[in-house]
Amino acid sequence: MPSETARPAPSTILVGVISDTHGLLRTEAVKALGSCARILHAGDVGSPRILEELGRIAPVTVVRGNNDVGAWAAHLPGVVRVTIGAVRFVIIHDLRHLTDADVGPGVGVVVSGHSHQPRIESTGGVLYVNPGSAGPRRFRFPVTLARLTIESGTVKAELVEVVQQPR
Repeated sequence: MPSETARPAPSTILVGVISDTHGLLRTEAVKALGSCARILHAGDVGSPRILEELGRIAPVTVVRGNNDVGAWAAHLPGVVRVTIGAVRFVIIHDLRHLTDADVGPGVGVVVSGHSHQPRIESTGGVLYVNPGSAGPRRFRFPVTLARLTIESGTVKAELVEVVQQPR
């Protein structure tokens, strides 16, 4: 799939972070993730079709959200630990279920979803990223995802608004 954004230098890893798609994968979200080497989905996927479509862009790591029910979602884990580049990630749908044991030594980034509220915050040397919701608009929250740039073990995060807010 062609991308509107050039791929980063080989020593740089671009990671897409998406959540709460609830069965809707917008064209704008696909374009925003097009240059990513990995995609992390923080749950409430809504349909296995979403994972198939994301998988055409890059390898996907996913956790089960509270709305991911049925046989297709039964195998999805509640928490995933993964290392990308030199950075250790913990992915969980609802940050309220995160335990101290989940964020052990060496964890650099915690990815969560559920609240639909985009947030990037660093606490105690750990970067917490909630990409917000990229699916159907809920409440008055923006429709967003996040992109993380990993370079030399350092992570930079940005939120990407995939649909402009109505004025």
